[in-house]
Amino acid sequence: MSERSYKVLFLCTGNSARSILAEAILGRLAAGRFKAFSAGSFPKGAVHPGALRLLDQLDYDTGAFRSKSWDEFAAADAPKFDFIITVCDSAAGESCPVWPGKPIAAHWGIEDPAAVEGDGQREAFETAMRYLKNRISLLLALRPEALEELELKSKLSGIGRTEGATPSSLLT
Repeated sequence: MSERSYKVLFLCTGNSARSILAEAILGRLAAGRFKAFSAGSFPKGAVHPGALRLLDQLDYDTGAFRSKSWDEFAAADAPKFDFIITVCDSAAGESCPVWPGKPIAAHWGIEDPAAVEGDGQREAFETAMRYLKNRISLLLALRPEALEELELKSKLSGIGRTEGATPSSLLT
């Protein structure tokens, strides 16, 4: 019998950097156990060039990544998510659509590398990528099928408080 595949939606306001990085990382590491998606409340309309450069340099296939609205995933025919994870503080504070299926939500706030300009931008993207990869590795170590909903919610929130957490992540 094959393991169940869990659907994860990573949310950020612009869906141009952090949520795209998270979608890429989970997509690569999940080995079929998880299916990754990303969206934004106010999408920028394009993936940030710094995110694409870093993903390209790490041999990710970036052809399918695009900045999109969370409205695409609130429609009746959209995938039913098991987990909704916000990766920016502003998205965590917004009123999200009502997601079908009662997914478990968590906040994994990470500083926005797209907000950094000049010489430090590449390092900011690398740092965000490292924090996201660490958190996604912790997610992949969980066995969601063996955990009760409240315990799973607590563990997902705890992952969001690991290294690199924004101040609002520490409050959840």
